[in-house]
Amino acid sequence: MEKTFVMLKPDAVKRGLIGKIIMRIEDKGFKITSMQMMNPERSIFENHYAHLSDEFRDSVIDFMISGSVVAMIVEGDNVIEGIRKMMGKTKWQDAMPGTIRGDFTNTTTFNLIHGSDSKDNAEIEIKRFFTK
Repeated sequence: MEKTFVMLKPDAVKRGLIGKIIMRIEDKGFKITSMQMMNPERSIFENHYAHLSDEFRDSVIDFMISGSVVAMIVEGDNVIEGIRKMMGKTKWQDAMPGTIRGDFTNTTTFNLIHGSDSKDNAEIEIKRFFTK
């Protein structure tokens, strides 16, 4: 079984979309093996988004610390690719109907969900957000 890291961002929490998004993940046959609502410190997101340009990174981090997030470890066959497809493209204009972003967002800044893009990053991100 492959595992990945999934995070519902503050906009998903504030808009009451946690249940709808979790239902999609479970309906697809993936298993949520760990989940926690949390308010990570700014330093966690500085590390998480270190790959972004300085100007863009600051606004993303400000958004991410603006409210609670839901961190999950999700397992299943080809779960990384499956979750990425379910999420839809980052830019809302490119996100197809039927995807989480295609159905629930109309802004690239507030795009509801994050999912690891590789096995290596999934491992790093799980360790970053699930320290025990």
